[in-house]
Amino acid sequence: MFGGLGMTELIIILLIVLVIFGAGKLPEVGSALGKGIKNFKSAISDSGDKTPKADLEDKTKEGQPKG
Repeated sequence: MFGGLGMTELIIILLIVLVIFGAGKLPEVGSALGKGIKNFKSAISDSGDKTPKADLEDKTKEGQPKG
């Protein structure tokens, strides 16, 4: 299923997380985890750009006539 984890293992992990954080904190933990994954993915996709955005703006300004 998920990298070799079966349904039994996932249920055990969920129960451990539930005991550690409690039912009230579980939505907050999920939200924080989702935001962290989203930020990580955006950082990975942004790292593909070799030139920072500020340098790109400077290069476009150089090509424009002054006036």
